[in-house]
Amino acid sequence: MSGMEGDKYRSYLHGEGELNTNWRYGGPPNYDIINKLFEDERTKVWPPGSLEEKVQNLVKSWEMEIFHKASLEVFKTINKLGGGYNPQLQTSLPEELRCYDPEKETDESSHKAFVTTFPRGFAFEVLKVYTGPPQIVLKFRHWGYNEGPFKGHAPTGDLVELYGVAIYQVDEGMKIGRVEFFYERGELLGGLLKGAAIDSPAMEAASSCPILRNTG
Repeated sequence: MSGMEGDKYRSYLHGEGELNTNWRYGGPPNYDIINKLFEDERTKVWPPGSLEEKVQNLVKSWEMEIFHKASLEVFKTINKLGGGYNPQLQTSLPEELRCYDPEKETDESSHKAFVTTFPRGFAFEVLKVYTGPPQIVLKFRHWGYNEGPFKGHAPTGDLVELYGVAIYQVDEGMKIGRVEFFYERGELLGGLLKGAAIDSPAMEAASSCPILRNTG
């Protein structure tokens, strides 16, 4: 994948190809903090040039574009696809039992909720690639530390991990056309609701991260 100037794992962040990119938060994100978390705590180190490394970097680049680029027209990892975590957190729970209601969240609000909860980022690694292109089936791990509030619950500082399987349909140029995720929602959301309820909005604001940081 070309265009990986300035970041070891993500393409399309810097360089001439991004001169006209409209960034959601004023400029390209800096992934130094989450890259350190990834390198310190990953369980797999894939050989350079391997299918696993290529797929892992593709997913990281895709997540970067989904969360940080404001227009689909400038996305380089996809054919035509929108959304971030929000579409992948659909639930059939009754509305009164929903701590996170995807029908009421936007891409921006859902992203803000996660980056506030995980100030150091929500790291991603590929654990196994079962099949290669054009249908990539992989097992993944997402993880981070609950160091910020989530939907009225105080941070615990605990490690929160999410394991699952994803299917990426790609074309001959490794452009993503369709994505499906399979995982246990409660594994993620349950870990974020362990903290004590925060009664005061001021308390929640004081403990939250003021800058939208990084995911993936």
